[in-house]
Amino acid sequence: MNTLSGIRERQRTSVDVSLTSGLDVDAIDVFYGQVQALRGVSLRVEPGEMVALLGANGAGKSTTLRAISGLVTPRSGVIRLNGQPLGGLPAHEVVTRGVSHVPEGRDLFPTLTVVDNLRAGYWTRRGDKARLKDTLERVMTYFPKLRERSGQAAGTLSGGEQQMLVVARALMSEPTMLVIDELSFGLAPMIVEKLFEILRTVNEGGTSILLVEQFVNMALEHTHRAYVLAKGEIQAEGKSSDLARDPAVLEAYVGTADE
Repeated sequence: MNTLSGIRERQRTSVDVSLTSGLDVDAIDVFYGQVQALRGVSLRVEPGEMVALLGANGAGKSTTLRAISGLVTPRSGVIRLNGQPLGGLPAHEVVTRGVSHVPEGRDLFPTLTVVDNLRAGYWTRRGDKARLKDTLERVMTYFPKLRERSGQAAGTLSGGEQQMLVVARALMSEPTMLVIDELSFGLAPMIVEKLFEILRTVNEGGTSILLVEQFVNMALEHTHRAYVLAKGEIQAEGKSSDLARDPAVLEAYVGTADE
Protein backbone atom coordinates (compact mmCIF):
# COMPACT_ATOMS: atom_id res chain seq x y z
CA MET A 1 0.00 0.00 0.00
CA ASN A 2 1.20 3.50 -0.84
CA THR A 3 0.51 6.44 1.44
CA LEU A 4 0.69 10.15 0.65
CA SER A 5 4.47 10.61 0.46
CA GLY A 6 4.87 7.61 -1.84
CA ILE A 7 2.04 8.78 -4.09
CA ARG A 8 3.55 12.23 -4.50
CA GLU A 9 6.91 10.71 -5.39
CA ARG A 10 5.26 8.47 -7.97
CA GLN A 11 3.45 11.47 -9.44
CA ARG A 12 6.69 13.43 -9.78
CA THR A 13 8.38 10.58 -11.65
CA SER A 14 5.44 9.57 -13.87
CA VAL A 15 3.90 12.82 -15.11
CA ASP A 16 5.43 12.56 -18.59
CA VAL A 17 4.78 8.88 -19.10
CA SER A 18 2.49 8.24 -22.10
CA LEU A 19 0.15 5.36 -21.40
CA THR A 20 -1.50 3.49 -24.24
CA SER A 21 -4.38 1.68 -22.54
CA GLY A 22 -6.68 2.07 -19.57
CA LEU A 23 -7.69 5.26 -17.76
CA ASP A 24 -5.00 7.65 -16.57
CA VAL A 25 -5.86 10.68 -14.42
CA ASP A 26 -2.66 12.67 -14.05
CA ALA A 27 -2.33 15.48 -11.45
CA ILE A 28 -5.64 17.23 -12.09
CA ASP A 29 -6.75 20.39 -10.29
CA VAL A 30 -10.46 21.28 -10.35
CA PHE A 31 -12.00 24.52 -9.13
CA TYR A 32 -15.59 25.61 -8.56
CA GLY A 33 -15.20 29.37 -8.88
CA GLN A 34 -12.45 30.29 -6.42
CA VAL A 35 -12.82 27.10 -4.39
CA GLN A 36 -10.37 24.32 -5.22
CA ALA A 37 -12.08 20.92 -5.10
CA LEU A 38 -9.23 18.68 -6.34
CA ARG A 39 -5.50 19.14 -5.81
CA GLY A 40 -3.14 17.14 -8.01
CA VAL A 41 -5.33 14.05 -8.13
CA SER A 42 -3.76 11.12 -9.96
CA LEU A 43 -5.19 7.64 -10.36
CA ARG A 44 -5.01 4.75 -12.77
CA VAL A 45 -7.46 2.07 -13.86
CA GLU A 46 -5.87 -0.73 -15.84
CA PRO A 47 -7.85 -2.48 -18.58
CA GLY A 48 -10.10 -5.06 -16.94
CA GLU A 49 -9.71 -3.62 -13.44
CA MET A 50 -12.42 -2.73 -10.94
CA VAL A 51 -11.23 0.11 -8.72
CA ALA A 52 -12.87 1.89 -5.75
CA LEU A 53 -12.53 5.58 -4.91
CA LEU A 54 -13.22 6.05 -1.20
CA GLY A 55 -13.49 9.07 1.06
CA ALA A 56 -15.70 11.01 3.42
CA ASN A 57 -18.45 13.34 2.23
CA GLY A 58 -16.97 16.37 0.51
CA ALA A 59 -13.65 14.68 -0.20
CA GLY A 60 -13.94 15.27 -3.96
CA LYS A 61 -15.02 11.82 -5.12
CA SER A 62 -17.95 12.93 -7.28
CA THR A 63 -15.88 15.80 -8.70
CA THR A 64 -13.23 13.31 -9.79
CA LEU A 65 -15.80 11.25 -11.68
CA ARG A 66 -17.35 14.38 -13.19
CA ALA A 67 -13.93 15.47 -14.43
CA ILE A 68 -13.35 12.09 -16.06
CA SER A 69 -16.72 12.16 -17.83
CA GLY A 70 -16.41 15.75 -19.06
CA LEU A 71 -18.99 17.35 -16.77
CA VAL A 72 -16.33 19.63 -15.25
CA THR A 73 -13.06 20.73 -16.83
CA PRO A 74 -9.81 20.51 -14.85
CA ARG A 75 -7.79 23.70 -14.67
CA SER A 76 -4.60 21.68 -14.98
CA GLY A 77 -3.50 18.09 -15.38
CA VAL A 78 -4.37 15.47 -17.99
CA ILE A 79 -7.01 12.75 -18.30
CA ARG A 80 -6.40 10.03 -20.88
CA LEU A 81 -8.33 6.96 -21.99
CA ASN A 82 -6.30 4.45 -23.97
CA GLY A 83 -3.63 7.09 -24.46
CA GLN A 84 -6.02 9.69 -25.90
CA PRO A 85 -6.68 12.91 -23.95
CA LEU A 86 -10.25 13.50 -22.75
CA GLY A 87 -9.74 16.87 -21.07
CA GLY A 88 -11.80 19.67 -22.60
CA LEU A 89 -14.09 17.35 -24.58
CA PRO A 90 -17.85 17.81 -24.06
CA ALA A 91 -19.54 15.06 -22.07
CA HIS A 92 -21.29 13.50 -25.06
CA GLU A 93 -17.96 13.19 -26.88
CA VAL A 94 -16.40 11.52 -23.82
CA VAL A 95 -19.19 8.91 -24.04
CA THR A 96 -18.36 8.21 -27.67
CA ARG A 97 -14.71 7.72 -26.64
CA GLY A 98 -15.76 4.91 -24.29
CA VAL A 99 -16.57 6.40 -20.86
CA SER A 100 -20.06 5.98 -19.43
CA HIS A 101 -21.04 7.73 -16.17
CA VAL A 102 -23.67 6.54 -13.68
CA PRO A 103 -24.32 9.63 -11.52
CA GLU A 104 -25.59 9.58 -7.94
CA GLY A 105 -29.38 9.25 -7.90
CA ARG A 106 -31.62 7.71 -10.55
CA ASP A 107 -32.18 10.05 -13.45
CA LEU A 108 -34.53 7.80 -15.43
CA PHE A 109 -37.41 8.55 -17.77
CA PRO A 110 -40.11 7.35 -15.33
CA THR A 111 -43.01 7.18 -17.79
CA LEU A 112 -41.03 5.27 -20.41
CA THR A 113 -40.71 1.51 -20.31
CA VAL A 114 -37.59 -0.29 -19.20
CA VAL A 115 -36.66 -1.18 -22.76
CA ASP A 116 -37.21 2.39 -23.98
CA ASN A 117 -34.93 3.69 -21.22
CA LEU A 118 -32.32 1.22 -22.42
CA ARG A 119 -32.73 2.33 -26.02
CA ALA A 120 -32.11 5.90 -24.85
CA GLY A 121 -28.71 4.75 -23.60
CA TYR A 122 -27.82 3.68 -27.14
CA TRP A 123 -28.05 7.22 -28.55
CA THR A 124 -24.31 7.61 -29.16
CA ARG A 125 -24.49 4.59 -31.50
CA ARG A 126 -27.82 5.45 -33.08
CA GLY A 127 -26.32 5.22 -36.55
CA ASP A 128 -25.75 1.49 -36.02
CA LYS A 129 -29.32 0.22 -35.57
CA ALA A 130 -28.34 -3.30 -36.59
CA ARG A 131 -26.39 -3.71 -33.33
CA LEU A 132 -29.15 -2.38 -31.08
CA LYS A 133 -30.89 -5.74 -30.72
CA ASP A 134 -27.64 -7.54 -29.93
CA THR A 135 -26.61 -4.88 -27.42
CA LEU A 136 -29.99 -5.02 -25.69
CA GLU A 137 -29.76 -8.78 -25.46
CA ARG A 138 -26.24 -8.69 -24.02
CA VAL A 139 -27.14 -6.08 -21.41
CA MET A 140 -30.30 -7.97 -20.42
CA THR A 141 -28.23 -11.07 -19.67
CA TYR A 142 -26.62 -9.13 -16.80
CA PHE A 143 -30.00 -8.02 -15.46
CA PRO A 144 -32.64 -10.77 -15.76
CA LYS A 145 -35.00 -8.76 -13.53
CA LEU A 146 -35.08 -6.05 -16.16
CA ARG A 147 -35.88 -8.59 -18.85
CA GLU A 148 -38.89 -9.66 -16.80
CA ARG A 149 -40.02 -6.03 -16.55
CA SER A 150 -39.01 -4.83 -20.01
CA GLY A 151 -42.48 -3.46 -20.79
CA GLN A 152 -43.03 -1.88 -17.37
CA ALA A 153 -42.73 1.88 -16.76
CA ALA A 154 -39.40 2.69 -15.13
CA GLY A 155 -41.07 4.79 -12.45
CA THR A 156 -42.94 1.74 -11.12
CA LEU A 157 -39.79 -0.31 -10.45
CA SER A 158 -38.38 -0.84 -6.98
CA GLY A 159 -35.36 1.23 -5.93
CA GLY A 160 -32.99 -1.66 -6.55
CA GLU A 161 -34.48 -2.34 -9.98
CA GLN A 162 -34.21 1.33 -10.89
CA GLN A 163 -30.54 1.29 -9.97
CA MET A 164 -30.07 -1.80 -12.12
CA LEU A 165 -31.73 0.07 -14.98
CA VAL A 166 -29.46 3.10 -14.58
CA VAL A 167 -26.36 0.87 -14.77
CA ALA A 168 -27.82 -1.13 -17.65
CA ARG A 169 -28.60 2.05 -19.58
CA ALA A 170 -24.99 3.18 -19.14
CA LEU A 171 -23.81 -0.13 -20.57
CA MET A 172 -25.91 0.39 -23.71
CA SER A 173 -23.24 2.75 -25.08
CA GLU A 174 -20.82 -0.22 -24.95
CA PRO A 175 -18.23 1.58 -22.79
CA THR A 176 -14.75 0.36 -22.12
CA MET A 177 -14.79 2.39 -18.87
CA LEU A 178 -17.78 2.61 -16.53
CA VAL A 179 -17.66 5.19 -13.71
CA ILE A 180 -20.30 4.85 -10.99
CA ASP A 181 -21.15 7.37 -8.27
CA GLU A 182 -22.71 5.82 -5.14
CA LEU A 183 -24.07 2.52 -6.40
CA SER A 184 -25.79 1.99 -3.04
CA PHE A 185 -27.71 5.30 -3.01
CA GLY A 186 -30.88 4.72 -0.94
CA LEU A 187 -30.62 0.92 -1.04
CA ALA A 188 -30.50 -1.83 1.56
CA PRO A 189 -27.15 -3.65 1.94
CA MET A 190 -28.58 -6.92 0.58
CA ILE A 191 -29.60 -5.20 -2.67
CA VAL A 192 -26.21 -3.49 -2.89
CA GLU A 193 -24.46 -6.85 -2.54
CA LYS A 194 -26.48 -8.17 -5.47
CA LEU A 195 -25.58 -5.13 -7.56
CA PHE A 196 -21.90 -5.64 -6.77
CA GLU A 197 -22.14 -9.25 -7.92
CA ILE A 198 -23.61 -8.05 -11.21
CA LEU A 199 -20.82 -5.50 -11.59
CA ARG A 200 -18.22 -8.20 -11.05
CA THR A 201 -19.79 -10.13 -13.93
CA VAL A 202 -19.79 -6.99 -16.11
CA ASN A 203 -16.14 -6.42 -15.20
CA GLU A 204 -15.21 -10.01 -15.99
CA GLY A 205 -16.84 -9.44 -19.39
CA GLY A 206 -14.16 -6.84 -20.16
CA THR A 207 -15.56 -3.50 -18.92
CA SER A 208 -13.25 -1.58 -16.60
CA ILE A 209 -14.99 0.05 -13.62
CA LEU A 210 -14.17 2.97 -11.32
CA LEU A 211 -16.71 3.41 -8.54
CA VAL A 212 -17.43 5.67 -5.59
CA GLU A 213 -19.14 3.81 -2.76
CA GLN A 214 -20.17 4.54 0.84
CA PHE A 215 -20.26 0.84 1.83
CA VAL A 216 -16.50 0.74 2.26
CA ASN A 217 -15.98 -2.89 3.22
CA MET A 218 -18.28 -4.08 0.45
CA ALA A 219 -16.42 -1.97 -2.08
CA LEU A 220 -13.07 -3.36 -0.93
CA GLU A 221 -14.39 -6.91 -1.09
CA HIS A 222 -15.40 -6.59 -4.74
CA THR A 223 -12.62 -4.45 -6.26
CA HIS A 224 -9.02 -5.08 -7.21
CA ARG A 225 -7.54 -1.81 -5.96
CA ALA A 226 -8.68 1.34 -4.16
CA TYR A 227 -7.75 4.97 -3.69
CA VAL A 228 -8.59 7.03 -0.61
CA LEU A 229 -9.40 10.69 -1.18
CA ALA A 230 -9.49 13.40 1.51
CA LYS A 231 -9.86 17.17 1.12
CA GLY A 232 -9.37 16.91 -2.61
CA GLU A 233 -6.13 14.91 -2.49
CA ILE A 234 -5.27 11.22 -2.82
CA GLN A 235 -4.03 10.14 0.61
CA ALA A 236 -3.60 6.39 0.17
CA GLU A 237 -3.85 3.70 -2.47
CA GLY A 238 -3.25 -0.01 -2.72
CA LYS A 239 -4.75 -3.41 -3.26
CA SER A 240 -8.25 -3.53 -1.87
CA SER A 241 -7.39 -6.57 0.23
CA ASP A 242 -4.50 -4.66 1.84
CA LEU A 243 -6.62 -1.62 2.62
CA ALA A 244 -9.31 -3.83 4.12
CA ARG A 245 -6.71 -5.15 6.58
CA ASP A 246 -5.62 -1.64 7.55
CA PRO A 247 -8.63 -0.02 9.25
CA ALA A 248 -6.44 2.79 10.61
CA VAL A 249 -6.06 4.22 7.08
CA LEU A 250 -9.79 4.06 6.48
CA GLU A 251 -10.56 5.55 9.88
CA ALA A 252 -8.18 8.42 9.25
CA TYR A 253 -9.51 9.43 5.84
CA VAL A 254 -12.96 7.87 5.37
CA GLY A 255 -14.25 8.22 8.92
CA THR A 256 -14.99 4.57 9.62
CA ALA A 257 -13.78 1.18 8.47
CA ASP A 258 -17.15 -0.45 9.08
CA GLU A 259 -19.41 1.73 6.95
